Amino acid sequence: MEQLFQHSATTEGVTVRVAVNFLPEQSHVSAGKWFWVYHVRIENASSETIQLVSRHWRITDGHGLVNHVDGEGVVGEQPILPPGASHDYVSGCPLTTPHGSMEGYYTFRKDDGSALRVAIPHFPLAAPATAD
Repeated sequence: MEQLFQHSATTEGVTVRVAVNFLPEQSHVSAGKWFWVYHVRIENASSETIQLVSRHWRITDGHGLVNHVDGEGVVGEQPILPPGASHDYVSGCPLTTPHGSMEGYYTFRKDDGSALRVAIPHFPLAAPATAD
């Protein structure tokens, strides 16, 4: 099934697309835990081969509390993307509020060793209204 990407950002020919879905079966609303899954597609339309080396996320909950998450690669991988290639992965985000947002950037290494910071688009995390 083709995923509908709702959010995108392009930096120097590299596009990051994100689709996000609330997962009620992974959430425990009565315990104050909400969970989303997000699908990311990174498309390299530049003329250079690039390798994703790290990520930086800025996760904001419904109270405005910001959590910064840094790490190597994505889901244990540091994919190499030649021109015209893309890479997809799926990950998740728990929050203690029913609303929040995510955004950030990936750092890629170009063939010449220089770094390229690629924007991850801002996207909302919003649980559907629940009747308690």
